[in-house]
Amino acid sequence: MADWKSSHFWYCLLLHSGVVEVGMDKILVLYSSRDGQTRKIVDVMLEEISGCEVVMQDLHTLPMCNLSKYAKVLIGASIRYGNFHPSLLSFIHAHAEQLEVANAAFFCVNLTARKPEKQTPQTNAYMKKFLRLSPWKPKTLGVFAGALQYSRYNWWQTLIIQLIMKITGGSTDTSKDLEFTDWDKVRSFAREFWSKK
Repeated sequence: MADWKSSHFWYCLLLHSGVVEVGMDKILVLYSSRDGQTRKIVDVMLEEISGCEVVMQDLHTLPMCNLSKYAKVLIGASIRYGNFHPSLLSFIHAHAEQLEVANAAFFCVNLTARKPEKQTPQTNAYMKKFLRLSPWKPKTLGVFAGALQYSRYNWWQTLIIQLIMKITGGSTDTSKDLEFTDWDKVRSFAREFWSKK
């Protein structure tokens, strides 16, 4: 049997305390993840809802789809070397009109957000960049710090990331990975969006 987290289609039947009950609505969750942290954030967000059908899809392989079938749409994307994956903006440009009328939210994941003064949509450079490039202007926005995963990088990626970290005052120690994600903030964002009418 396939791992439930790897399936694009699964039923959210979580019953633990604090979970938002959204009825039998159908929810679409799209993610653009390079090293897995954005996908991990999505998985934690999905722990905060129950009683709904969730369709989860990697944006990098997603064809055109009809967003009107979904009660909510959540899109999350990471940053690599200062840029979003091209599939993110391609999808948004192709579905801009549907996204504008959908109950939809967007969040971005980046290492810049590890700094307290860069953790909000108003102060995070990559969220500002997204809003400049995107024809869709989401009403619900989130910014989360990602992870520094040297163990996943090849040698040239390590060199580039080390250079970026040196410039921005981050860790250049390749012997350990560092996770900066504030999981309480992730869960709070998720509960607020899932309960939004």
